[in-house]
Amino acid sequence: MTTAIEFSQVSKVFRLQRDRPRSFQEMFVRALRRNHNHATQEFWALRDVSFHIEAGDHVGLIGRNGAGKSTTLKLISRIIQPTRGKITVNGRVTALLELGAGFHPDLSGRDNISLNGAVMGLTRREIARKIDEIIEFAEIEDFIDVPVKDYSSGMYLRLAFSAAAHLDPEILLLDEVFAVGDQGFQQKSQERIQGLRKRGITILFVSHSMEAVLQTCKRAIWLERGQVQAAGDVSAVSAAYYEDTLIKMAEKQAARAPTSAEQALEDQQKRLGSGEARIERVELIDADGRPTRFTHTNARLTVRLRYFAGERVEQPLIGVAFYRADQRIRIAGPNNTMQPYKIPYIEGRGFVDYVIDRLPFLPGDYLIDAAIYDWDDTHRYDYWNECARFTVLPGGTRERYGLIALEGEWRHSAGDDSAESPELAFVQAAR
Repeated sequence: MTTAIEFSQVSKVFRLQRDRPRSFQEMFVRALRRNHNHATQEFWALRDVSFHIEAGDHVGLIGRNGAGKSTTLKLISRIIQPTRGKITVNGRVTALLELGAGFHPDLSGRDNISLNGAVMGLTRREIARKIDEIIEFAEIEDFIDVPVKDYSSGMYLRLAFSAAAHLDPEILLLDEVFAVGDQGFQQKSQERIQGLRKRGITILFVSHSMEAVLQTCKRAIWLERGQVQAAGDVSAVSAAYYEDTLIKMAEKQAARAPTSAEQALEDQQKRLGSGEARIERVELIDADGRPTRFTHTNARLTVRLRYFAGERVEQPLIGVAFYRADQRIRIAGPNNTMQPYKIPYIEGRGFVDYVIDRLPFLPGDYLIDAAIYDWDDTHRYDYWNECARFTVLPGGTRERYGLIALEGEWRHSAGDDSAESPELAFVQAAR
């Protein structure tokens, strides 16, 4: 296959001036000084990046803010030049990198379409043949001859995407800016992208949405601090990036842990109950019996509730509730009376385990509430809100939509199965 885009040891450095004068007066005073050295700092947006994209491939460019994604797209579209290294681009490039990029604000929408087409090397006849389709797709017929500086952001966006997607691109560079349109426009944009995919157009797509990347792309490149962290199959690279993101988020959460005094006050504010029995600590234990903060879908997980009962409590109800941290949606709320499993009594210190053989939760962060009630669920000894947090990492299932993995079994039978249908047999017998 023909290579559409190739980066060979590409680096890009930006020089940032830290003490730039902020007024004419400050600039004049500095000019009088003998020392004209101003503090500058080098920022390497990309460092020794190498990858290649085949013609007709659909590649997602993923990574955190500042990873070098936008710089990569600007280098490909020749908006900026590399500091060192070689970039090869084979094909006509159209790009939607930021809102209205490439548009002249004083020109009308119609004139900007013509200007963009001419820059891409299209003839006037070719542009004229496509302009009505571009205008119709953008849904701005009444404003097409108005200067684009007077457009709303939504109009700007629709015209920019429509022009980029209709002017016969061979390579299409897409930042996720088009995702800010209304729902109808997003749906139409996705359908247009799918049409370009079927025509064999090379697409390089930048997005923070893994769902959008998985839906649009076959391969992915993960940039981390200006370097390629991973490249290959979109599912594998996206899963690795998601896992790394979840781990870093959990580490930041742990680093922000309050002091002992602050924690005690915070815990007190999160607790309700009469206090004769209390949850002291909630531990998460993996299949090997080790404490953990991380697990995977369908892995074995034990929730250990360590308690202290200052007086004897007969037949307690002990329960937990699981929540998705980013949505605060309760997923499950089991307790020992549901099994039912009777604990004769608790007194002093001890622990109760809730063992999950196959945790069905899909990747994400989760919170746990823990509680002790009487057996009839009428008297609350302790309810501790958000007493534990854990992270489910990618792996253990191929499912990725929703909150849990059902792991159901698909079956198929060709032809008419009415003769074997027990429901139909019952109806026929009744007749």
